[in-house]
Amino acid sequence: MTWEMAGIRIIFVIIIIAASFQLQPFGLSRPLATLLGACLGLFFVFFEIRLEKASLKRLIGAGAGSIFGILGALMISHMLSVTSLEKINLSFLQVTLLLLMAYVGLVLGANKGDLLNLSALGGLFSAEAKPRRNFKVLDTSVIIDGRVADVCETGFIDGTLIVPQFVLRELQLVADSSDQLKRNRGRRGLDILQRMQKMGTIVVQIVDEDFPQMREVDMKLIELAKQNEAKIVTNDFNLNKVAQLQGVPVLNINELANALKPVVLPGEAMRVFILKEGKEYNQGVAYLDDGTMVVVDNAKRMISKTIDIAVTSVLQTTAGKMIFGKFEDRKPVAVEPVHQ
Repeated sequence: MTWEMAGIRIIFVIIIIAASFQLQPFGLSRPLATLLGACLGLFFVFFEIRLEKASLKRLIGAGAGSIFGILGALMISHMLSVTSLEKINLSFLQVTLLLLMAYVGLVLGANKGDLLNLSALGGLFSAEAKPRRNFKVLDTSVIIDGRVADVCETGFIDGTLIVPQFVLRELQLVADSSDQLKRNRGRRGLDILQRMQKMGTIVVQIVDEDFPQMREVDMKLIELAKQNEAKIVTNDFNLNKVAQLQGVPVLNINELANALKPVVLPGEAMRVFILKEGKEYNQGVAYLDDGTMVVVDNAKRMISKTIDIAVTSVLQTTAGKMIFGKFEDRKPVAVEPVHQ
């Protein structure tokens, strides 16, 4: 709410109070008339704020529903007017019926307004552009992992990052664990959140929405993402699959890391450091900087050495990418001198 709108609303409430104070409706005393004016002014401002947040479909539905409700109330009131009811009772029934039918029509029309298809009205309301919502919900695993903060610093993730209170409670439970490893992981997650809050490219928003009817944190995250039309940022394989089955878009940090790994083709040359022995005969194992495993044939005796290999194949697994290579041991051939 801008300061201009706040000023306009305050002036409006003051005018309503002054008019009620001066006119004294219903024969009220000046203090009661002033209180009535203040209540009416605040009610009108609250109603206007609610209307401002409503979508065009809901406004059309509410207007149509209230009109139909008033028409129905008028028809019933006309039928009641030909009965033998006393005038006072008849007036009370007519006013009550009018308010009831208008209210029911307003509420039902607003709730069913989202079902309207505005494009069928010949593009009359096509100028209303749907606001672009750029929300992302963070789960506990991706916060503890910490790589999401690095991705945010590069600018590849922007918008508003939503962290629900039940995720913070889960982080706190991990940070207060008696297990030192879990305690360190929980504290790391809290440090990552604090680091992300200081970034200028994103907004970290803590929300209080909870779903007591759901016990699993994953289901709460999916429901929260549905309500906010948001994406879920995670590295949890199971949450990824369940969210996709329910139509919720997911940003998986592990999939992003796999997509950014260097592409190698069979026949290319690589230089690797043989770290340990492989499972098969005469194999050595190396790792790239991004954690990709490289299995090298004929490299068992080259452990703790940097060698040049030729890539033979690349295998994509659920855990990531594996590279297979071969070490060609080219020993120099001793040439005996020829004596003349």
